[in-house]
Order: sequence, then C-alpha cells, then structure tokens
Amino acid sequence: MKSNISHSVIKSWIAQGEHKQQDFKFEISDSRKIAKSISAFANTEGGRLLIGVKDNGGIAGISTDEEQYMIEAAAQLYCSPQPVFSMQTVFVEGRTVLVVQIEASQHKPVFAKDEQGKLWAYVRIKDENILATPVHLCLWQQNDSANNEVTAFTEREQLLLDMLKDEPMLSLNRYCRKSKVSRRAAQYLLAKFIRYDIVEPVFENHSFFYRLK
Repeated sequence: MKSNISHSVIKSWIAQGEHKQQDFKFEISDSRKIAKSISAFANTEGGRLLIGVKDNGGIAGISTDEEQYMIEAAAQLYCSPQPVFSMQTVFVEGRTVLVVQIEASQHKPVFAKDEQGKLWAYVRIKDENILATPVHLCLWQQNDSANNEVTAFTEREQLLLDMLKDEPMLSLNRYCRKSKVSRRAAQYLLAKFIRYDIVEPVFENHSFFYRLK
C-alpha cells in the first residue's frame, strides 16, 4: 500500500482543487456515500480521491486503516459491477493521505447502492457527483450493444436537428412536448445523437439540456 507518489506531487494535486477528476475527503464515515463518488468517476473519465484532505486543501491526514477498509467496502459491496481501483498512502507534512485512484469503466454504468438497496448511477460534472439521467443509461446501453450499426436518417431525426437549431438548449421534457415523441423514443434518439457526436449534454441550473456540438 506504500506509494511511489512524492509529497510534492500530492501538494501539486491539492493546489488544483477539486475538479472533474479529483475530490477531497476529510474522512470517510459512510461507505455508501463514498460509493456515489466511485460510481461517478467510473462512469465519467476516472479520477482520484484524496482522503485526509479538507475541502480548503488543508491536510488533516488519516489516523487509522479504517478509511482503507471503507473504500474497499464501498467499491466491493456497494458498487455494481465492482470498479477497478487502487489505493496508496503518502506521508505529507507529517500526516498520512490516502490516494484512491478509480479507473474509468469500460462497461458503463457502475451503480452505487443506497440504504434501501436500490441501484443508482452517477456522473462527475466539474466537482460534483450528479445522478445519471435515463439518456445516460440509454447511451451506455447503446455503446455496449452497437456493432457495425447502420442508422437511417428519417423525419424524426430531422425534426430533432431542426429543434436544436431553433432552441440551442433543449430539455428532454420540451423535446417530448413539441415533437409528440414518447419519452422512451426521445431518450433513445438523444443518446444516439450523443454517441454520433452530433449533440452534447449540458448541465445547467441543476438540470440537463442538449445542444448541437
């Protein structure tokens, strides 16, 4: 568990602050809560947790092995499927920091289990863990099942393109209302356009919108 990461590298990481691929945790008190962070990193681009670091970047350190056990429980018991992760301890300013590296999953989504045993998937946006939408779930399903797919361009696809030109920030609800397309069909089509790099999701004011790339 010892690390080849130098204390100067840790200091440079801390100086970056929290972002899309990095999160600080003063301590871990609940494996289920940390499972959300692991899910979000695994479902996005991967990332690292620095355990024993305050939100302001101050180094508090960890005093026992309890955090390591709780990370293992979060990944192995409360994430499904189990993500690929590694842990290393680094001695910084006389204190021990636990570095947890979570790899981006090759087969998304990675779910986190809540107190009732329900499974939820998360994504990482800036420095937040955000609940994945049905469009995310549909996109991941398409990515896993796509195999030399040939897609026809129909009036339905043209209608979505026209709407996105008229409304640069289109919500799923508005798309369904204006197009009279079922919610399931709308989710499928938006996911397909994201996969083809035509559309990108944007998280703004606590909601997801879709716009042309």
